[in-house]
Amino acid sequence: MISVCMATYNGEEYVAEQIQSILSQLEQNDEIIISDDGSCDNTLNIILQFEDARIKLFHNKNHGLIHNFENALKNAIGDYVFLCDQDDIWLPHKVSEMFDALQLYDLVVSDCTVVDKNLNIILESFFKQRSSGEGLLKNLYKNSYLGCCMAFRRKVLEYVLPFPRYIAMHDIWIGLMVELHGTSYFLEKPLMLYRRHGHNASPSSEKSSYSFFYQIRYRIYFIYSLFEKILK
Repeated sequence: MISVCMATYNGEEYVAEQIQSILSQLEQNDEIIISDDGSCDNTLNIILQFEDARIKLFHNKNHGLIHNFENALKNAIGDYVFLCDQDDIWLPHKVSEMFDALQLYDLVVSDCTVVDKNLNIILESFFKQRSSGEGLLKNLYKNSYLGCCMAFRRKVLEYVLPFPRYIAMHDIWIGLMVELHGTSYFLEKPLMLYRRHGHNASPSSEKSSYSFFYQIRYRIYFIYSLFEKILK
């Protein structure tokens, strides 16, 4: 069984197109877990209009992107978990190709094509732009674990949840924890259109807006949290 975990917040412009691209790749016993962070636009109505039993909607009580994804993950029951943003488009065969790779690895990250709001191509390959690949120190220095391109086995949830309180982003935490406890694989094939439209929740394909001191601080906190988790 596959659980697709999506976090939504005021995503009325793109969420229907994203859900359609996912549903066409799922079996009847799979699920899309959607955690909504208090949308005040038409997002919830759009989701409910699908009237598909595979879509399960939950409301996030602890507002914020990281908690929103954590809420989705806590409600997922699948053997394999896919992370998903509200504004991208999954290309055909994304699920099947990543599922095949998950038979060999605990976590798989696919490449993606970066596009603008009208789906015009900005970058053919996120991997090439980011020099993506495995490695604890490599990804602590420059993260290439892009959440919306990630899928992992359920056992990963046993050691990544709950998320530490002050981590910079959930996907970095998941990737680094798998580096310590499991096996990861970067699938060098774009399986998704990664839409950047100026209002995204995360700035993964742009230059970071955080200060140098903040970036140093969050890396120190990551290291502290990793060692704390190991000791526990």
